[in-house]
Amino acid sequence: MTRQGKMILETLKSAGTHLTADEVYDSVKKSVPRISLATVYRNLEKLTEHGLIQRAGRGAKRRYDARLDRHYHIRCILCDALDDLPPSPVVEVEAGYWDNTGFDVLGHELEFVGICPDCRKKGHDYVPVRSFQVRR
Repeated sequence: MTRQGKMILETLKSAGTHLTADEVYDSVKKSVPRISLATVYRNLEKLTEHGLIQRAGRGAKRRYDARLDRHYHIRCILCDALDDLPPSPVVEVEAGYWDNTGFDVLGHELEFVGICPDCRKKGHDYVPVRSFQVRR
C-alpha cells in the first residue's frame, strides 16, 4: 500500500463519519499538499476492492466507511447526511438469510431514509414527490 493509501485509510478510520472523496481529499491534502483528487479516487477504489473500506449509502454523494462489520445507515433526504444506525433485530434476520439459503451471499443493501435533526431544526419541510399506498 502506498503512503497516500495509508493516509486515506487512516483518515477514514479516524473520521468517525462517512466521508466523500472531496472530504478525504481536503483532509489528506493538509499533510500531503501535492496529492491530487484523482489519486484520492484511485486509492478509495483500491481500498474498496481490497475490502479495507466500503462504499456507504445511496445518496447523491458517494461516501466511504472504514467500519466493515454488518451495520445499517440512515440518510437525510434533504442534506444527504449519513449516519450509522445502532444494532437492531434486522441483523439477526439477516444472519438467517446468510446461513440458511444455500447461497454464498456476497452482500446486500439496506438504507433507511429520513430527515436529520439539523434539517428539522432549520425548519426544512419535506414534500414527497409521490406517495406510496399499500393495496390489500
